[in-house]
Amino acid sequence: MPKRREKLHLPSKICPVCKRPFSWRRKWEKSWENVKYCSERCRNDRNARNR
Repeated sequence: MPKRREKLHLPSKICPVCKRPFSWRRKWEKSWENVKYCSERCRNDRNARNR
């Protein structure tokens, strides 16, 4: 049986664009260290907000 994480113990990060916390998602399991943005919208808006 696969290991299951309790939702209370999921790692989280702060999005540099919207400054909100976001939690680990299963689709990011192999690349969590490289994830910087909470969503595609924030990733696309990163340059617009810096101007």
